Amino acid sequence: MRGSSEKAWSVVPGGLVLDVRLTPRGGRDALEGIDTLADGRAVVRARVRVPPAEGKANIALVRLVADALAVGTRQVSLVAGEKARIKRLRIEGDGATLAARLERLVGGG
Repeated sequence: MRGSSEKAWSVVPGGLVLDVRLTPRGGRDALEGIDTLADGRAVVRARVRVPPAEGKANIALVRLVADALAVGTRQVSLVAGEKARIKRLRIEGDGATLAARLERLVGGG
């Protein structure tokens, strides 16, 4: 499903929390917009080229998000969903600036 009145991210003290639906072995590395899960939550669709083995897809996702938001990879951390398709990332920095960048990249949801 596409589109949601909800955001896939929320501004928190010191940064932003982002919910992502990751597709490993997706043929390319990209953030592709917003989807709505069956439970109504909004997520950013992301794909990476690498397989999920040994955490490689998680590392690629962190790099992808860091590059897309123009932050260092150390500012992006996986806080939930290490072995799941739905992931939660925390991005350190100015939450409002990060949210504006995401809005431009994937739309508001």
